[in-house]
Amino acid sequence: MDRDFGWQLVTEHVNDRGLIRHMLAVEAAMRWYARHLGHDENQWGFVGLIHDFDWEIHPNLDRHPIEGSKILRARGVDEETIRVILSHYTEGTGVEREKPIDFALLACDEITGLIIATALVRPTKNVRDVEVSSVKKKWKIPTFAAGVHRDQVEAYTAGFSRACFGGSLDLWTHTGNVLTAMQSIAADLDLDGRLAK
Repeated sequence: MDRDFGWQLVTEHVNDRGLIRHMLAVEAAMRWYARHLGHDENQWGFVGLIHDFDWEIHPNLDRHPIEGSKILRARGVDEETIRVILSHYTEGTGVEREKPIDFALLACDEITGLIIATALVRPTKNVRDVEVSSVKKKWKIPTFAAGVHRDQVEAYTAGFSRACFGGSLDLWTHTGNVLTAMQSIAADLDLDGRLAK
């Protein structure tokens, strides 16, 4: 599956710019980790890009990503990619996380929301101005980006750490890695200062 195909899936099914921003952020984070862990950057990035492509048409966990997997299958997406996407909601799909890519997807998924929210409240609205310390301060305010479930972020990061880093990856190092990945595509995320104008 190439990136152009993934982008076509996203733009065909998603209108909300915030959701597109989220998927681009997860794609960047997945690519960053694939490079650093010696995995297939294109495969990891593709999964990150399309993991929520069906959220607008199936905006509840009774249907997402199960119904979305049917669309992917009909479009010829390989079963391994579909399995990974189903594993990012094990509770509803029954597909357990078992491979590094599964743990990475879930760990990158939620934390991007907190980083994006932190960038958007800065006067510059530029993710390149965000530091881990800023995200850490916002983390401590439960009402800030309240949709980012802190306990889940911690659990998913710990699972990723155990699966891929022998338990040595802590939450704030992970946050820094994802932030670095997102800063590298600031313009694609519209978080390069243009929203401050």
